[in-house]
Amino acid sequence: MAFRCQRDSYAREFTTTVVSCSPAELQTEGSNGKKEVLSGFHVVLEDTLLFPEGGGQPDDHGTINDISVLRVTRRGAQADHFTQTPLAPGTEVQVRVDWERRFDHMQQHSGQHLITAVADHLFGLKTTSWELGRVRSVIELDSPSVTVEQVAAIEQSVNEKIRARLPVNVRELSLDDPEVEQVRGRGLPDDHAGPVRVVTIESVDANMCCGTHVSNLSDLQVIKILGVEKGKKNKTNLAFLAGNRVLKWMERSHGTEKALTALLKCGAEEHVEAVKKLQNSAKLLQKNNLNLLRDLAVHVAHSLRNSPDWGGVVTLHRKEGDSEFMNIIANEIGSEETLLFLTVGDEKGAGLFLLAGPAEAVETLGPRVAEVLEGKGAGKKGRFQGKATRMSRRAEVRALLQDYISTQSAEE
Repeated sequence: MAFRCQRDSYAREFTTTVVSCSPAELQTEGSNGKKEVLSGFHVVLEDTLLFPEGGGQPDDHGTINDISVLRVTRRGAQADHFTQTPLAPGTEVQVRVDWERRFDHMQQHSGQHLITAVADHLFGLKTTSWELGRVRSVIELDSPSVTVEQVAAIEQSVNEKIRARLPVNVRELSLDDPEVEQVRGRGLPDDHAGPVRVVTIESVDANMCCGTHVSNLSDLQVIKILGVEKGKKNKTNLAFLAGNRVLKWMERSHGTEKALTALLKCGAEEHVEAVKKLQNSAKLLQKNNLNLLRDLAVHVAHSLRNSPDWGGVVTLHRKEGDSEFMNIIANEIGSEETLLFLTVGDEKGAGLFLLAGPAEAVETLGPRVAEVLEGKGAGKKGRFQGKATRMSRRAEVRALLQDYISTQSAEE
């Protein structure tokens, strides 16, 4: 038996009865990205307006008596609705669907059927799978490549069919009906029971499918193919948007275009050239800055080497600089007797550090320096460097190094 959502994809609410309610758990992703397990209940209804995930289509969102349904899954011929509030069997309930999400899924799913049929008809490109994503949907085509010309032809053809307002019909056929053999599909689930549901786009396609669909291609509004990219195992992934997603994409693109026009002080047709000029200028400035930083590093190294305080432990901190800056200083100094502790970055926040000197000393002290600065690092051959989060503890590192030098001197 098909669910109410499959018999009438446009229905937004209806009344039914609770059949059962049993304790259950739902694994979900929390706001911090970590997996969370929610305790709740699996509610089974006599019929449902909420589509359970399947056929590449995610489940519907909605409510039962204003109680949020967090997940809908199919189990044989019934649907499990996960809620965090129990509902007593025999209770008459009002089911409402999140219409914006439902209609979006209808547009994307019917759009996939249309693209799949046209790609096959025009170029023999077979669909092997598809995914209805949150932002865009992807069709996997059984071909190592798809040309730009083929993509343009597919897009033109599907939009012509949308403008032709072709009807989309849903029928149920018995499993032994000879017509089932003529219908496109990728097989039925192992636990399938009852008739076979067939979605037909008039004069275009007939396909076995459990999902929710528009009743006329005009409800798709428009389809935009975003492009193709290499898939797995000699497959090609075709990304597309349908209906309201195209309008939202255009709104975002237009907003970006307006912002770039204001920033670059030129029209949209000149944006690419303006960005290229900025990139070239930035590369030149970066190159000049790097050369100046190298010259400064050499100068700093000579100043340290010629300083009356040279010897034992030598420290230096600069706000500006990078790992290369510190390594140039260490290379120029080249001392194997002095402990050189260099840091760059925020004086009290995060930054980079480098410890150079006798190999044995650096190997011993390097990890301890990283620990004091609450950072991480690695090293070899008389040099240990890494990232730090507490530059404010540089004085503690200097004291640590001085104690080591004093201890070594006393032992000698």
